[in-house]
Amino acid sequence: MHRFSRPALLAVTALALAACSVEQPESAPPGDAAGAECGGPGEYLIGMSQANNAEPYREVMNTDVETAATAVEGFEVNVADAAQDNSKQVADVENFITQQVDLLIISPNEAAPLTAAVAKAYDAGIPVIVLDRKVEGDRYTAFIGADNTEIGRQVGRYYAETLLPQGGKVLEIAGLPGSTPAAERGAGFREGIASNPAIEIVASQSGEWLREKGQSVADALLKAHPDATAVYSHNDPMAEGAYLAADAAGRAGDLIFTGIDALPIPSGGIKAVEQGRLKATYVYPTGGREAIELARQILVDCAEVPKTTTLETQQVTAENAAAVYTELGGQG
Repeated sequence: MHRFSRPALLAVTALALAACSVEQPESAPPGDAAGAECGGPGEYLIGMSQANNAEPYREVMNTDVETAATAVEGFEVNVADAAQDNSKQVADVENFITQQVDLLIISPNEAAPLTAAVAKAYDAGIPVIVLDRKVEGDRYTAFIGADNTEIGRQVGRYYAETLLPQGGKVLEIAGLPGSTPAAERGAGFREGIASNPAIEIVASQSGEWLREKGQSVADALLKAHPDATAVYSHNDPMAEGAYLAADAAGRAGDLIFTGIDALPIPSGGIKAVEQGRLKATYVYPTGGREAIELARQILVDCAEVPKTTTLETQQVTAENAAAVYTELGGQG
């Protein structure tokens, strides 16, 4: 097992990672680990702290990380599931610190509760890659994720210009409070619909990223707002749950449903668009392959890496759903 150190870092150019663009106003080395070395032969243990394995998106992320790691000689990944529990995730990170993992990949359940734990790992000399969801401050090695504000903004513009050009009442099913994607997707959506004052968000409630919770929330909101015309969901599982609630009420055909994630799996959002349940979804890459590529550069190449890697999104509608599914390596 190796630990990373600052000395002898190599300069690295912008990464040419598939399906992503890189913003790198600065490069960031990991924290110090005095006397430790990177690059030599041997095994590298990577701790993967996952927010909640129960979410389909995170299952795919884990698979992407583990599959990519098998292609790097000496890489071993140990995944810990926080089960949407901040205290459990803090304990998972502290356990990885105790194990002296060579690198930590973390997708935080919520930003503020995980900030100190991430900083503790970083200050202990462990390179930290923050994936998908952010923490506060900058005491980590690198962040990988899509621009959630821009995704929300794109969805909002689609509502304002195409889906509800004459206006309408929208129900918002938000992600987990305290998670950065939920805040950013909500804020971006509001920016996107601002050009059309006839669109009104009549209710917003958290579905905690889960299909079942999204269904129960939508059921209550649809009863409270029988004149709603659309459901904007922060991810595809909650959008699917909302569709089920509307279908049970005999209203599925009267409402517009949109989501975010576009996982290329049979139960994912792309197929839901293709099959007519969702009007649109937006690709939100897991970043798993990109995280392992950064880990390889840090641990094997002893290289500096970009502080931020921004992954690209793409709108998926009925017109391009089949093509995007194939392009993203869809299963089945």
